[in-house]
Amino acid sequence: METTTAPLAELDREGLAALVEDLRQRGFTVIGPTVRGDAIVLAELASAQELPYGWGVETEAGRYRLRRREDGAAFAHSAGPQSWKTFLHPPRARLWQADRSEDGTVTVREDDEPPPRYAFLGVRPCDLRAIAVQDRVLTGGAHVDPVYGRRRSGAFLVVAECTEPGGVCFCASMGTGPGLPPGAPPYDLALTETVEPDGPHYVVRAGSPEGEEVLAGLPTRPTDGERARAAVAEAAGRMGREMDATDLRSLMAGTMTAERWDQVANRCLTCGNCTMVCPTCFCTTTEEVTDLTGDHAERWRRWDSCFDLDFSYLHGTGPVRSSARSRYRQWLTHKVGTWHDQFGESGCVGCGRCIAWCPVGIDITEEVAALRAESAPPEGAP
Repeated sequence: METTTAPLAELDREGLAALVEDLRQRGFTVIGPTVRGDAIVLAELASAQELPYGWGVETEAGRYRLRRREDGAAFAHSAGPQSWKTFLHPPRARLWQADRSEDGTVTVREDDEPPPRYAFLGVRPCDLRAIAVQDRVLTGGAHVDPVYGRRRSGAFLVVAECTEPGGVCFCASMGTGPGLPPGAPPYDLALTETVEPDGPHYVVRAGSPEGEEVLAGLPTRPTDGERARAAVAEAAGRMGREMDATDLRSLMAGTMTAERWDQVANRCLTCGNCTMVCPTCFCTTTEEVTDLTGDHAERWRRWDSCFDLDFSYLHGTGPVRSSARSRYRQWLTHKVGTWHDQFGESGCVGCGRCIAWCPVGIDITEEVAALRAESAPPEGAP
């Protein structure tokens, strides 16, 4: 997709409904935020009526709660337990299946059925960066991941710039939000929500020829976008967290023996929640299953985590990283340190999910700050 410089336009709530319907008519499976149980989750939308109008969230370390809002905003909430990775790099995917016939012949069939054509509605700028990170990891090298590649190809991305950061958000300090930063990854449409006396309005601009085509068919009116820009700028000053991202690669490389790792290990349950909710973690393992006859077998790929004791298991040796200290250190030093060596950028986009969904409230920004403080030279040292 090529970034365009289309003029700003404005949609009202009915215009947003028209956008969802237009995308469905074009054959897209529209995925967006909706309220399920006690959370705002990502799911298929039959219409814009299923968006979480009037719902917000409260987030803190180890805490996530829905709350009612007095306005009718649809996108005034921060990241929930899922990211778009759930659809592009699914938790479980069958790779192939095999059947043995009566004469002993084995037939293997790859699972290469085309997935749905996805339209993602409400992609936050931090999550847009996360999608770009996974693009680099899973399709940017010599070996393209076929599951991700098929699902990512042709996906239509509708960004929703953030005007309501959560208590665990720190995208501003990572340069990934709350608005689309200069040089943002490709997208098709970008929305910025403002609440007016007659309800929510959406300043919208196209970021691709496909986006321009869709936008041209919607009931819009001209706007200067000033209120929307002000709302995004104001959100940048209300981040719930901040991370000093200065030379994290060198910081992580110099803290391998830091005492802080022991302190965090005393709290860490090694449950892997942080890797499951992280929008950029990509590790997987494979498993084979058979039926009771042994004549049918399948290979499945599923998400794995560096917090799993068996993740670093070596035959004849056992797990390389057997302690909570070593597994947490592996995750953090890779995420913000050696990720640069592999992929040329950080693996953290500042969404804060790992903070909110950690059952003991471990805070990645607090841990990085503590490691930085421990590695600093003593006061007064030359």
